Amino acid sequence: MTLTDLNSAPAAEAHRMVLSCLRSRHWARRIVAHRPYPDLDSLLAASDEAAYDMTAGDIAEALAGESLPALPAGTYFAAHTALSAAHAAYETRFGHVFVVALDGVDPRHALDHVLTGIRSRLANDPEEERVVAAEQLRRLARSRLAGTLRSTASAPAPRLPRPSDEPATTPGG
Repeated sequence: MTLTDLNSAPAAEAHRMVLSCLRSRHWARRIVAHRPYPDLDSLLAASDEAAYDMTAGDIAEALAGESLPALPAGTYFAAHTALSAAHAAYETRFGHVFVVALDGVDPRHALDHVLTGIRSRLANDPEEERVVAAEQLRRLARSRLAGTLRSTASAPAPRLPRPSDEPATTPGG
């Protein structure tokens, strides 16, 4: 989907699209309600603002819609076991799936990043972890929106000729 598609889609269709980026109905309604967006940066700013305004219920709804990230092909069985155990401990402590944004993390180090994150965040108290999880959800939403609309963000805008670009003409010639 392009930004133009998002801006012009019927509200229900646009809502479904943004809801696939973050499973908070309130967040998605806010994104859709503020269309049209002139550019990707404006959309991402609106996404951030809507994420910062999520209530505890909105965060719980978004967390319930998340799933465990898939491990890269060829990951050792021991890594699967370690990650499963860490996730189980996290879910037992906080009552929801562990979320972490991996944008900017080298894929070769993603598993270590996730395991380190879970282990360090297990020490958080529930309120502190709610704040951290909300920030990770905001980053995930932003990354997913950008990824969904990346094709339009990376395509150069058509350049219209300026008057100074036109060849000079001489009167009568």
